[in-house]
Amino acid sequence: MARLNVLKNHLPWTRTPLIVSAPMSGAATSKLAVAVTRAGGLGQIGFMDDMAALSNELNTAKHELQDLMNTLPNPQQLPIGMGVIVFGSPIEAFMQLFAAYQPAVAWLSFGSTSELRAWTEGIRRSSPETKVWIQLGSLQAALDVALVCRPDVLVVQGGDAAAHGHQNGASVLSLIPEIADTLQENELHDIPLVAAGGIVDGRGCAAALALGASGVVMGTRFLAATETQIPQSYRDAIFKASDGGEVTARSRVFDEIWGPNFWPTTYDGRCLKNKAYEQYRDGVGIDKIRNGLFSAIHRQDTEPLDAQELGSLWAGTGVGLVKSMENAADIVREVQGQTRKYLDRAMLSL
Repeated sequence: MARLNVLKNHLPWTRTPLIVSAPMSGAATSKLAVAVTRAGGLGQIGFMDDMAALSNELNTAKHELQDLMNTLPNPQQLPIGMGVIVFGSPIEAFMQLFAAYQPAVAWLSFGSTSELRAWTEGIRRSSPETKVWIQLGSLQAALDVALVCRPDVLVVQGGDAAAHGHQNGASVLSLIPEIADTLQENELHDIPLVAAGGIVDGRGCAAALALGASGVVMGTRFLAATETQIPQSYRDAIFKASDGGEVTARSRVFDEIWGPNFWPTTYDGRCLKNKAYEQYRDGVGIDKIRNGLFSAIHRQDTEPLDAQELGSLWAGTGVGLVKSMENAADIVREVQGQTRKYLDRAMLSL
């Protein structure tokens, strides 16, 4: 309960249970962030390596949320999160944006503990009211980051999650309780945990709260939101998919098909399976896969490949529960309502 109060104090416009839209690079723009925040969740703008484009998105969000900001204890704070992929990113350029826009949350992911510490300290100097959330996917990473960085929130990403994450990560079903116990043993129990990975509805949210999370992050579910910036063909592939453990896979090939993989070896990514993945699994060399994909894309005498074959379509194992387009606000309210219902039902059954 104390950790829930901490989050509520940090994010005073939100309603419980806390629903967070994942900072999906290229897909989570100001439009999605604003819609989720207005519905009582935490909306986020995804990572961009174009500082001008990111500044434009932040400025748009500030304009769209100015009326809400005027009602908050700190009217200068932008009530959204801003995602950052730490490794390889220009820290000083990002610090300028944090200072200028003062987002409520800085979501840091994919970096060494020393890198995450440098970013944490920089953010706390540049924008002291911004809360630092750090995403990770293993017990040891969580403990190291908690001890060294003392983040305001740890985002625990399980192996069911879409897109990039720890390639050897467990699901949140075991990861959240183990991390919670370890933090307790090390007198770090005041750091709230937020669960990510495989959560798409109120049942998953209720389960995450029972495991010890103080809120949940959804990415795959928000791929269906009208405000998310993805091609309709991507959404159609999501709606068509079922049996998420069968139709998705974790692999580094989803990055390697486009050229040398710059991602650290700690990480891979979960996507909808496609021909490139199947060839890689069956032992076809990566150069041959790349050449075949390049030829197929540029061939003029055949039917075009569908979106799933042409690209890496990130999706989590909960994809089979995502069936239709919805407004982001409706998703937030629906999941919050479902969560309360399932928690009440569980209490009545005891």
